Amino acid sequence: MPGKSNEPNELREPVTVALTGASGAQYGLRLIEALVEADHRVWVMISKAAHLVIATETDDELPARPARLAEVLAERTGAAPGQIRCFGREDWMAPVASGSGAPSSMVICPCSTGTLSAVATGASNNLIERAADVALKERRRLIMVPRETPFSAIHLEHMLALTRMGAVILPAAPGFYHQPQRIEDLVDFIVARILNQLGIENHLMPRWGEP
Repeated sequence: MPGKSNEPNELREPVTVALTGASGAQYGLRLIEALVEADHRVWVMISKAAHLVIATETDDELPARPARLAEVLAERTGAAPGQIRCFGREDWMAPVASGSGAPSSMVICPCSTGTLSAVATGASNNLIERAADVALKERRRLIMVPRETPFSAIHLEHMLALTRMGAVILPAAPGFYHQPQRIEDLVDFIVARILNQLGIENHLMPRWGEP
């Protein structure tokens, strides 16, 4: 994919994307691509467990070091210089760690049930959990994409608690009414729903009732 010509100061507001250790790494990686295509800055965090899942579910081997990870993701997506920033798990000086620096929207995709629990209880043991805590306390948009089945009572109680706090729980449960032909179509179904929640125009799939 050719590089984009956008200067960093011409890009739209950043969206934080965190990938955690649930199955469904493809959703998070495709979301990053879609946000880059929509000319948004993208701030990325990948948990240690997510790195293992990515290596298992995809052909990608993403580096753990944030600077190198940003380079690899930029090459993968065709991002403009500086459009993608990556942060380490304990980078407490990252802007996402503070209400005065965090962007208006955060997506945890996929969201492990462990992360779901930690965010619901305010654990903030790592930067992903802290960034989500910031989004909640600042009343900013937080979208969590769990991929687990079946859900236990603990999972459901945490989802209800987070919904009451203002988070959006968007399970990775693709529909079939658009007659998907490829796995990528199922991935795009969920990514399109995330982008809709973020208010970002997209054409990954037609809306219900559209031709």
